[in-house]
Amino acid sequence: MIVVFGSINLDLIFAVPHIPAPGETVLGPATRIEPGGKGANQALAAARDGATVIMAGAVGNDALATDALALLRAEAVDLTRVVTTAASTGCAAISVDPQGNNAIAVGSGANLLATQTQIEDALLTPATTLLLQMEVPAEQTAALIQRARAAGSRVILNLAPATPIAEAVLRALDILIVNETEAAVLAARLGCDASAAALHAHLGVTIIRTLGGEGLEVAAKALHRHIPARRIVPVDTTAAGDCFVGVLAAALDRGLALEPALHRASAAAALCCTRAGSQGSAPWAAETDAMLAG
Repeated sequence: MIVVFGSINLDLIFAVPHIPAPGETVLGPATRIEPGGKGANQALAAARDGATVIMAGAVGNDALATDALALLRAEAVDLTRVVTTAASTGCAAISVDPQGNNAIAVGSGANLLATQTQIEDALLTPATTLLLQMEVPAEQTAALIQRARAAGSRVILNLAPATPIAEAVLRALDILIVNETEAAVLAARLGCDASAAALHAHLGVTIIRTLGGEGLEVAAKALHRHIPARRIVPVDTTAAGDCFVGVLAAALDRGLALEPALHRASAAAALCCTRAGSQGSAPWAAETDAMLAG
């Protein structure tokens, strides 16, 4: 079972000829409106890969909430620990250029009211994989990590965005996932190199550093290597990182070893990049199986 504590948004996605510069207005032909938020994106990706998923987070008492939760409901994600608040549902504005690059602005709204007490102790067992990001309050995430560590759960943190969090909390993780930018910010705080190997040596936990089109590097006790990316023509990279994280969690949760789980997550993320959209671009398990077999 996977328990996700994280953000739930509604995404407004604009296809534009180029990413706007500061002060620039760029016109695009249309707007797509889709569910999003790192927590919800990762929960959906895990569910589509076959995991049993519980989502904990917060939405507003507004019209945005129904659409923000629609895909999670469609994939039978347990939403009983999602609370409704007086704040607005989180919302993101995403500009996507013809090469699939994106720029994102987020209004956090209700996400800032999510609390780790929404997840009761009974959910945190050695059979639980707890999956977290940094789009809800950092102090709530830190407290939940410590609770899960004490309970013996597997704890995976995607340090996105690279919000400050205590080194002692990072050392309580099983797996820390960062992209190149997040790794650089974290390494500057820790006073070490930004490579996966250096971060692993400093923190003592498994480090996965994603490298976009160059794949990823992993540093763990028994695994230090670079895994190249699958060669694709990207359409939209929005939510590809979240897809990677969610599918990795799902694969590990059902007992796959780390290296094959990474290959599976990479294949799913590659498929995600070939489709326009955010949360809804996550593939189903059969699609990832077909890519891995091809």
